[in-house]
Amino acid sequence: MFQTNRAVAGQFRAMADLLAARRENPYRVRAYRRAADVLLSLEEDVARIAQRGGLEEIPGIGGDLAAKITEYLSTGRIRSLEELKEPLPLEVADWTTLPGLSDSLVHYLSARLGIRSLADLETLVQSHLLRTLPGFSATEAELLTAIRARRRGAASA
Repeated sequence: MFQTNRAVAGQFRAMADLLAARRENPYRVRAYRRAADVLLSLEEDVARIAQRGGLEEIPGIGGDLAAKITEYLSTGRIRSLEELKEPLPLEVADWTTLPGLSDSLVHYLSARLGIRSLADLETLVQSHLLRTLPGFSATEAELLTAIRARRRGAASA
């Protein structure tokens, strides 16, 4: 097995895992996983294929993934993967300690739904929409109690 193929496949698998944890488009997640599998099954080093301009001839590798492979080959990293690894925004980082909220769910609430304050989170919980999201593991009552306690603590500080 070619070292470069394994390395790029590992990058694509990590990308798929992070995207899945953030509940991104499942087709995109699947594309990264499929590309990783294809790279591992190649009988030629992906760096050689890139040198001759044949990346997009590989099944499952389109322009976007070819650009990421080229970026990895020239820099040793994929910038969009590094961006996905960024920590939670400071204003929501401590929400992972609230009942039922995981790191990936807080990422989703912040990045995809624009929930950035405890008041917004409280409104979301009261709307009963949070219970429809996969990964929410507490009762709405437990979370509301914790949010209100935290808001009272912040107000008295």
